[in-house]
Amino acid sequence: MRSIRMKSVCAAVAVFAFGVGAAGAAETPKRGGVLNYVVPAEPPGYDGHRESTFAMLQPIRPYYSVLIQVNPDNPASTTDFVCDVCVGGVPKPTDDGTTYAFKIRDDVKFHTGETMTAQDVVASYKKIIWPPEGVRSHRKAMFSMVESVTAPDDHAVVFKLKFPSSAFIPVLAIPFNWIYQKSVLDKDIHWYEKNISGSGPFIFKEYQAGAFMRGERNPNYYHKGQPYLDGIKAIFASSQTLRVQAIRGDRAAIEFRGFPPASRDDLVKALGKDITVQESVWNCGVTFVPNHKRKPFDDVRVRRALSLAVDRWGGSKYLAKIALVKTVAGITYPHSPLAPSNEQLQQLAGWWPDIKKSRAEARRLLKESGVDLSKEYYFLVRGVDQPYKIVGTWLVDQWKQIGFKFKQHTHPTGPFYNIQRNTREFDVSIDANCNSIVNPLVDTAKYVSSDRAANNYGGYIDRDADAIYDKMLRSTDVNEQKKLMWEYNKLTLDTHANQFIVLWWNRIIPHRSYVKGWKIGPSHYLNQALDNVWLDK
Repeated sequence: MRSIRMKSVCAAVAVFAFGVGAAGAAETPKRGGVLNYVVPAEPPGYDGHRESTFAMLQPIRPYYSVLIQVNPDNPASTTDFVCDVCVGGVPKPTDDGTTYAFKIRDDVKFHTGETMTAQDVVASYKKIIWPPEGVRSHRKAMFSMVESVTAPDDHAVVFKLKFPSSAFIPVLAIPFNWIYQKSVLDKDIHWYEKNISGSGPFIFKEYQAGAFMRGERNPNYYHKGQPYLDGIKAIFASSQTLRVQAIRGDRAAIEFRGFPPASRDDLVKALGKDITVQESVWNCGVTFVPNHKRKPFDDVRVRRALSLAVDRWGGSKYLAKIALVKTVAGITYPHSPLAPSNEQLQQLAGWWPDIKKSRAEARRLLKESGVDLSKEYYFLVRGVDQPYKIVGTWLVDQWKQIGFKFKQHTHPTGPFYNIQRNTREFDVSIDANCNSIVNPLVDTAKYVSSDRAANNYGGYIDRDADAIYDKMLRSTDVNEQKKLMWEYNKLTLDTHANQFIVLWWNRIIPHRSYVKGWKIGPSHYLNQALDNVWLDK
């Protein structure tokens, strides 16, 4: 596979591994075996275009193909992309940076036996970028630079952009952009929401809700010689204790999402040379979002008070010991050149270094707004321990410090998303902004108006934020992008107080040392096709 290294504002991503058999050693892959891995939650649906959670991607991504992807041998890079179903590498743009023409392989077959063509690629991206009414596309706002997608013939796909954008190729490589069969979409565009059938390295065989999902090696996989495994089995376990015990007892070899430091240390102490640990910064932040459609959270003073109550600087010190969270930052990935400095952050309400001053201001705003503090409010929490339940409990205590009473309502992943997206029966919801390829220009698309971003669950319209975002996306000057990104942070987190980042995550993957070929990246969504994984036993 030939790769292309994109020029962008993305920073290098720090990763490291330790333990006997640490990732990166040059070894000859062995064939055979089944990879058992634990997943903390079950998929709320099967459609990669609609969903946004690891609970769907990690068990199902191995059954699908994508147009391009991050280099599986170099997933820590934020700029190294390779073809999956295209030929010869990622093309350079023409027409002043507005046209990208891809050649499509002629040897890719769907698991149904039919050959994939450029028509399938175009139909899939049209569903992502311009979903018809009644079809949810989680990432449509990220493709706002795209004017058209066409297939001049069965082996060519052409993307035409409205304006040159360094964000385009990283967006194209998002691992949720699965290629579906056009003939299936034409019959029922909702079919993939409840069914699994792709063209990836493994063929879906079985799903037992509450237990596991498994697949077998695709003998007709187009990357010859791969996959190395005979099969994969995703074992669902919501309890962190159970997942740690599964690896310790060798009932599972790895969890691809991440453990807190204490669990890592327990496994290393118990297993010694039989455990390898890979660590990375993480393009993921835990957030909370007030429901702007419900009183009193339609009042900016009340929303600002919620943020002012949260002691982020203090929380980063002790929550990092028991949870996945660690870094204080704004809405921008903290290791990006576009991220605000700590000095800038401390100008924002909620990021002031003096928590007593912050909470005094929060109480003043609540009194001024006349909010009813005798009432108990509904706090929606996702039923996944790391980090949602832990951070959720902490947030309730933070808000209690200013007189707000919140009751946690914890729901499994599927019902949780149904409440966020459909019933909307919540006052404040915990949330996350987790992205795959580090691409801060589009990773912050979540914070534009809800009629543009399907993953904005606050229900607000903010055309000021939209205007800054659009100007930033069109800019090719890094200094201007940085200035606009700071304005976007101020507006979102402080002036309009739309929704709030709490802390950014830190990724720690302890796995059995016999798992080879897999390398960590800055996201739990990356490198999950598993066609490069093999077992040394």
